[in-house]
Amino acid sequence: MGQDQPTFSTHILDTAAGAPAAGVAIRLWRIGAGEPVAVGGGTTDADGRIADLLHGAPLLPGAYRLEFLLDGPFFTRVALDLRIDDVSRGYHVPLLLTPYGISSYRGS
Repeated sequence: MGQDQPTFSTHILDTAAGAPAAGVAIRLWRIGAGEPVAVGGGTTDADGRIADLLHGAPLLPGAYRLEFLLDGPFFTRVALDLRIDDVSRGYHVPLLLTPYGISSYRGS
């Protein structure tokens, strides 16, 4: 059996509603010394997920920005800056959302 390509995934849970947040646009940027470069993204599915933000492209080491474009009463955009050093493993970065609070973590 061949080795799977590491992926970069996310999902959003609306903890106030107790449900996934479907239809949210997410962008993934590579950041460095110059302007950020868009490397992936998409829109969350009915389960609030995007399984592969890179759409099959290889995961490279470096700095990334994961940007959630929200339509909430307070938060309209959340950007998380991340450093990826180990590209032999996949990364899952969820967002837990309420109207006036957010939380994130490195999932598995």
